[in-house]
Amino acid sequence: MSERFEQRVIISGLGMSHVGRRTGQSGLEMTIAAARAAIADAGLVPADIDGLATVGDTPRPEVQDALGLGLGWGVTGSSAEDGNASGAQLGAVVNAAIAVASGLVRHVLVYRTVLMKGGAVTMSGEVTGMREWMLPFHEYSAVNMAAMIARRHMHEYGTTREQLGWIALTARHHASLNEQAVYRAPMSMADYLDARPISDPLGLYDCDVPVDGSVAVVVSAADYAPDCAAPPVRLAAVGCGLRGRPSWDQGKDYPRGAAWDAAAQMWSRTDLKPTDVDVAELYDGFSILTLDWLEALGFCPAGEGGPFVEGGADIRLGGRLPLNTYGGQLSAGRLHGYWLLHEACLQVRRQAGLRQVPDVEVAVAAAGGGPLGGCLLLTR
Repeated sequence: MSERFEQRVIISGLGMSHVGRRTGQSGLEMTIAAARAAIADAGLVPADIDGLATVGDTPRPEVQDALGLGLGWGVTGSSAEDGNASGAQLGAVVNAAIAVASGLVRHVLVYRTVLMKGGAVTMSGEVTGMREWMLPFHEYSAVNMAAMIARRHMHEYGTTREQLGWIALTARHHASLNEQAVYRAPMSMADYLDARPISDPLGLYDCDVPVDGSVAVVVSAADYAPDCAAPPVRLAAVGCGLRGRPSWDQGKDYPRGAAWDAAAQMWSRTDLKPTDVDVAELYDGFSILTLDWLEALGFCPAGEGGPFVEGGADIRLGGRLPLNTYGGQLSAGRLHGYWLLHEACLQVRRQAGLRQVPDVEVAVAAAGGGPLGGCLLLTR
């Protein structure tokens, strides 16, 4: 296979702010904390950073100014939620890698910062686009669209709530080993099934946990690897394709979404295969989306995600495919896919502490659902 742009880049640094619920910190404060940690972890100083990328986030000019960066390139992509961001939340990492591989810049800081929003969601003004066809039918949130996907999967394949529950229970078990996770108390299947419904058939523990927090990574030129302060992570392949309609519910092969196109593109860009993956950090904004990623990435055949996760043995630490080893968004906290990337890199670097999967060589991180999808294959 001829050289691809991924071979010319590495992830050289990782950083994370404090994570909590309603911390009172501003988005800029948390972004700067994560950014400084990532830059130092890479063995760099702010003056070395010549690129800056994010996805619909704390304003890039504010971060550039606060860190005193001199940039050769920078981009703030479309918000991942609006359906226009190629690669979903991880699109900023793909953009950074392309910029570095082209030689335009050498070290790009990529960050994602989220804050909890208090009170009810209100809307005013004219509603246009796809939402004008959804709101009259009470589609107020992505959970309603995810619930439709879950119900269709159950109808076609016999998937059960208990099977989805094993994704949530496994996340909670892994979160118990993570001091930064928001929810660490044990959870039983009865706890899961008895939790209040959110959008049938999804309940409270099928939904991610809103938090305040920030994650940053540094994407660097591959020839910087010998000078990294921490073990560099190789970017083996990226997937950010969307071949079908950019819609949650109007695709011709519904309920499949962008995950399937992104996964196919990623595997087409590497000689590695699903059986080579040692650990999977897969988007769990809602439990059904994790099931979709497991099938899309080829870890089990289409429709067999339920039996694959049932009982939890195969997806727990010590199983054949440890899943969301830090607790995922369902228990650790919703950092919009970037904690998934952070954990995948830690696992490849073999720095995940009590959560470490032995002898990790290959990890996958994936983010998004419905018409949003992006995945990264990472190696030592």
